[in-house]
Amino acid sequence: MSAAKNVTTASFKADVLDKSTPVLVDFWAEWCGPCRQVSPILDQIAAEYAGKIEIVKVNVDEEQALAMQYGITSIPALQVFQGGQLVKSMVGAKPKPILVNELAEFLG
Repeated sequence: MSAAKNVTTASFKADVLDKSTPVLVDFWAEWCGPCRQVSPILDQIAAEYAGKIEIVKVNVDEEQALAMQYGITSIPALQVFQGGQLVKSMVGAKPKPILVNELAEFLG
């Protein structure tokens, strides 16, 4: 199981939009193989860059309204929010070096 916090529609504003640090939201589902592949990579990034970026998860099966609100059509979908705004979107499982490179602007 991932170390990332599970976020719901009810907690999304407090856990994502109101945060001062960038937050990467991993939109995923239990049945999604690539989602399971990328999860440990995200845990590593969260540990290595603690304090610079926060990583949370949204289960699209349980939070369909939230997934629709942010236009999630395929998973895993990784979206970075900063200052309450969506600032970056990525789709698909990627190796750690590519993810770190994609997130470099948020990792300081």
